Amino acid sequence: MALPKFILGMIFALAIVVGWSWLGGASIGTILVRVIICAVTIQAGYFVLIYTMIARSAPTPADIARDAERKLNAPEVAESEKLGGARRGLH
Repeated sequence: MALPKFILGMIFALAIVVGWSWLGGASIGTILVRVIICAVTIQAGYFVLIYTMIARSAPTPADIARDAERKLNAPEVAESEKLGGARRGLH
């Protein structure tokens, strides 16, 4: 979802919350609390949506080439020399 479309949808949703609260006879403080809760909920949902889209995306050809280049340039290290590979006690 594009950011401008998200912002427009968020403004529309917040306007509905304000209108619903005002028509329901809520005080200004109650309207403000409802708008803040709605905005935070929408933001959290948008964050989860974007994070999920990024996590599910397939690696691009540039990512594959970069990983292959890193493997070629990385020196071969024995398993016992790797950080955390040796399990030694302090005694």
